[in-house]
Parts: sequence; C-alpha cells; structure tokens
Amino acid sequence: MMFDCINCARKCKNGAFCGKVDNKVRVAKVMRHFFEEPIICPKNIGSGAVFFSFCNLKCVYCQNYQISHEGRGKDLTINELAKIFKEIDNSNVANLNLVSPTHYAKEIVRALEISNVKIPVVWNSGGYDSEETIESLKWLVDIFLFDVKYFSDDLAIKYSSAKGYFETCLRAIKKAREIVGDDEYDKNGIMKKGIILRHLVLPNASDDSIKIFEKIKLELGTDVVISLMSQYYPCYKAKNIPEINTKLKPLEYKKVLLKVKKLGFKNGFIQDATSACSDYTPDFENNFFELKQKSK
Repeated sequence: MMFDCINCARKCKNGAFCGKVDNKVRVAKVMRHFFEEPIICPKNIGSGAVFFSFCNLKCVYCQNYQISHEGRGKDLTINELAKIFKEIDNSNVANLNLVSPTHYAKEIVRALEISNVKIPVVWNSGGYDSEETIESLKWLVDIFLFDVKYFSDDLAIKYSSAKGYFETCLRAIKKAREIVGDDEYDKNGIMKKGIILRHLVLPNASDDSIKIFEKIKLELGTDVVISLMSQYYPCYKAKNIPEINTKLKPLEYKKVLLKVKKLGFKNGFIQDATSACSDYTPDFENNFFELKQKSK
C-alpha cells in the first residue's frame, strides 16, 4: 500500500528512509527504564519506556543500532500498541516514555487516543520532527525530550543524512513550547509538563556543540532544561569514520560544559566520563516486556 509521510522533514514515500510500514508499528522493547534524566525518571519507580524500531535519523554512531538500523523488534497493530500503553499506565511508573517515535507519529496518536493514559506522556525524539507532527501531539503529549544533535548541516548530513537538521529541530522545539507552555513539576520535583533539550557531545565537534547552546539561548532563553551528555563511544559505522572512532576527550566535554555555564543556563544535568560505556544501552535481544518493578 502506497503512502506519503509527513512525520519528519524528509517527507518521503513508503517509509523509504526509516523502513516503516503504514498502519504497523514495530517495537523493540517495553521496559521500566532508569537511565533517563532524574526529573522524568525517579530512581524508585523509573519511566515506562517503549523503544520503537527503525528511525528517521539512523545516526552512524547510534548506540541502539540493532533497532534503529537493523529494525529488530515485534510488529504490532495500533490496538496492540494501545494495550501496551494502558499496561504501562497501570504499572506505577512516572510516565509513558516514547523513544524514537517520530516515524510512527500517526499510529502513536491513534494509540494514545484509544488508551487514554493518565500518566504524563514523553515524546523522546531526535528532533527531526515536522511542525505538523508536533502539532498533532497537542493534548496527548505532556513532555518533549529532544535530542538536539547538530548545528552544522555538514555534520548532520555526514552522520545522519539529515539536511536542514538544526532549523527543523528548532522549529519543532518552538512548536512544542507553544503546545505545552511553561514547565511544571510535582511536589517531588518530577516533571509533569515541559521541555528537556538533551545533547550528546561528539568527538572533535565541541565547537558545534557550543553553537547549539548559543542559538538555544538566543531563541529560547536560559530557563529551558538542558542535559549535556558525555556518554559517546564508537559504535556501528562510527568505527569506520576516523574523527569519531574514539571516545570523547574529557577536555572536549569540559570546554562545552564551561561554555554552557558561561551562557547562564540555570537548569540542567551533566554526566561524568564513566557514562561512556554500554551499560546504559538496553538489552534488545531478550525479554521484550520488562515492566516488573525492582524490589526495594
């Protein structure tokens, strides 16, 4: 069946880039996740994460390449996805965390309408979302967690084949802010509504990272919640690209961190060098459904 897609800036036909099939959703894993930012992932209950297979970016260094590039997972109908959403809603987690959801936006909207979940819904995307997609999530998504990847179009094209990436991402962020308004938290400091901007610093690209935050300050101010990550390590096709076939140098991360502080950002999270390992990558080979709560 032929279909046009407007979920991301590619606007391609028949899942030509990401690999999706119309009206079907492939999910790699459903789990209680404990490795997101603390304001959406309290350590005692975690986040109810749904990891979607395939991706509209397919970054060459993706740490989840088994699902983003190789498409490992299980095909579900929209009703089956809605049932999973409802199970997560009833599982004592902080939120429903939709990981790499962009290419399934139409199907996810329908599943959210069917399931009518009561917990906050997190749109956890790579930022290459069309404004139409973000607008379609109004009243359904409470928290937008964008991985803001590149400022330079050269890097965006080389590593993710994503022409016009930063401009697209910035428009999506602004549309999300328009939809959700100001950030809101519960009495325990857990986000109920708002925006988080996450950025992974890449080797030999610290200047690009700095340009991202300079532009974010100019366009969005310094109150926006940011998360500066140092967990890069060479994965998948990155091992064939000399400038990123290496771990991030501590001085590269420090350079970006100092600039972020100098720019005056007030709310955010940082990582230490020990994060640069596979410990934070879920096991996509076993146990499709892992919502059981950890014993105290």
